[in-house]
Formats: sequence, structure tokens, C-alpha cells
Amino acid sequence: MFQTEKYEGSRTDQYKLVIKQLHALLDGETNRIANLANASALLNQFLDDVNWVGFYVLEGQQLVLGPFQGLPACVRIPIGKGVCGTSAQEERTILVEDVHQFPGHIACDAATRSEIVIPIIKDGKLLGVLDIDSPSLNRFDEVDQHYLEAFVNELITHL
Repeated sequence: MFQTEKYEGSRTDQYKLVIKQLHALLDGETNRIANLANASALLNQFLDDVNWVGFYVLEGQQLVLGPFQGLPACVRIPIGKGVCGTSAQEERTILVEDVHQFPGHIACDAATRSEIVIPIIKDGKLLGVLDIDSPSLNRFDEVDQHYLEAFVNELITHL
């Protein structure tokens, strides 16, 4: 059975530990929904000051809500719309210090103030995005971006 370790040490050490835990948690499991569900739960437990952690999966020309932790969310997001749709369209991570300054931001939770979205790309094909919201301004930085991208890269090996 999977057990989480206590998160101590530098942020870098903590992120390395959570990526190691993700590998252990998903090792041998091939079900995409189960792996996305456990990945969102793990990140929700690990990250502080967040109000939503989850996935949107690509279906045609839109992102559809996948496994998540948090309040009910928008179900469908068109490619190119909002932070998630823009990240998917541009296939790049988008870090938003203040969502109210992002043109076309889609407010699923009015409490959200900052956001980071990482595209999930396997074998050159977009599968979806990891979306993390915070009720605080400027919650995410380059350290978060680097290690959340590494987290997604580990996740991709299990999708």
C-alpha cells in the first residue's frame, strides 16, 4: 500500500520526493483515469495554498474535465480559451501571477487568484493539461514550474 512520507527539506528536495512517490504510486498501473486520479490527489496533498488540482483531457478540439481535487469545475474548455486552452493550443506551460490580468480567463472558482497549467504531451501528441489554482496572488514561480513539468514528465511514462 502506498504511504506518503513527511515533506521536509528544501522545496527542491520536497519536489524530488513527490516525483519519486508518483513513480512508486503509478508503477505497474496502466489505467489512465486511475493514474490521473492518484496524481491529482498526490499533488493536492503535497502542495500548500492551492484550491484546485486536476486534469483536463483532450477530446477533439476541446479539453474535458478529468480527475481532480477541489470544487466542481468547468467541464469543457475550447482549445485556445482561458489559461488551460491557451496552454493546450501553444503546447507550453503558462504561469499566471494574477488570473484577473489574463485575457479571457475562465473563472471556474471565483476564489482563484493565480494558476499554473502544464501541457501533457506524449510522443508529440497533446493528451491534456495539468491545471493548478491558488487563492493567493503569485503563488507559483519558476521552481514550481520546473518541478511540476518534471512531475508531468514522470506521469507521461504511465499514460
